[in-house]
Amino acid sequence: MHEMSLCEGIRNMIEGATDRPVTKVRVEIGKFAGVEKDALSFAFDVVMRGSVAEGAELIMIDLPGRALCYDCMKEVEIDHRLDPCPDCGGGKLMPQGGDEMRIKDLEVK
Repeated sequence: MHEMSLCEGIRNMIEGATDRPVTKVRVEIGKFAGVEKDALSFAFDVVMRGSVAEGAELIMIDLPGRALCYDCMKEVEIDHRLDPCPDCGGGKLMPQGGDEMRIKDLEVK
């Protein structure tokens, strides 16, 4: 379960950013990031125990998968990495986003 190590990284970043109590953590997660949200939520509660983010609410924000279509030269949203272009049906797509995971912001007391 790599979600536990993801949460450990989140904890390290939070502790490096503030020593005030954190009430909310907003995390952006790309469609192709490979993150199991239920596991992340569980791991977050466990890993944050004893930290400034203990009891904080984890808010997960979904980011779409994006790709550049070389046939129509448009950046488009896709649901699966191997999907054709939703605009022109072309199959020459270069992924441009959707595999990221980052802390968007923190709410502190």
